[in-house]
Amino acid sequence: MTAADAARDALEGLALGDAFGERWFPRFRPAEEALEQIRDRRTPAESPWRWTDDTAMALAVHRVLTLHDAVHQEQLAEAFAAGYLDDPHRGYGYGMHRLLPRLAADPSAWRTEARQLFGGEGSLGNGAAMRVAPLGAWFCADLDEVAEQAAFSAEVTHTHPEGIAGAVAVALAAALAARSRGGAAPDGPELLAEVAGRTPAGAVRDGLRRAAALPADTGPRHAAELLGNGERIRASDTVPFALWSAAHHLDSLTDALWTTAEGLGDVDTTCAIVGGTVAARTGSAAVPSAWTLRREPLPDWVHAT
Repeated sequence: MTAADAARDALEGLALGDAFGERWFPRFRPAEEALEQIRDRRTPAESPWRWTDDTAMALAVHRVLTLHDAVHQEQLAEAFAAGYLDDPHRGYGYGMHRLLPRLAADPSAWRTEARQLFGGEGSLGNGAAMRVAPLGAWFCADLDEVAEQAAFSAEVTHTHPEGIAGAVAVALAAALAARSRGGAAPDGPELLAEVAGRTPAGAVRDGLRRAAALPADTGPRHAAELLGNGERIRASDTVPFALWSAAHHLDSLTDALWTTAEGLGDVDTTCAIVGGTVAARTGSAAVPSAWTLRREPLPDWVHAT
């Protein structure tokens, strides 16, 4: 199993988590009903499970890696913009609705336009983190390169240090998961501590350290209350809980996704992060066929590479 294979598995798992998580938003069922169904593990019956901007942007990352074996930022900006123009109704956030049409006209404009978002501070949202797990698997042989390439991938849209740190943390977790493939799963708190130790200083790293220190019997709702569940759409409010969930369920993609969904919040994104991270280790062989049949398929080119 090559790193490219692990990256493709991470992309598949990310898309599955994204589409699965999307079903629990209030526009599909009220929060109380969603929580009851999640705890009973009743799979959403509607079909198809459509993936969101999380997967659309992850596809762009994977495409650039496939073509260049590295993050070429202008090509990535162009790929993000093309995915947006293909379907701008996938749940993109405010900043991307402003930025991506501009990058369609001039991909090199990311260098100025991304920095001008949110009053010139750049985005500290979870968008760079949600799409990056396949990159972590791709470069898993070298954790320093994982961190560097993840930062490059984030800068195209998220220039705030916390947005970049979220991407670095998720990529590192996916890399460690991919490196463990075929062997024993890493200890959850140890994995979180290692990721925190390699993540730039700030709120994301602080959250990861809190996640690593949570007692073993902490439930997902309590963990989400302590770490954040993405409701604020910030990397620091999203990544610690998602990686806590992934780190404690590295041998079961479905258990990881059910646990993550119980946290509610920005559930498509937390589940996308978890799905990509865990599938970098497990693949999707153990996923119920009903899930894969309901999930919107990925483009044919993914399986041709």
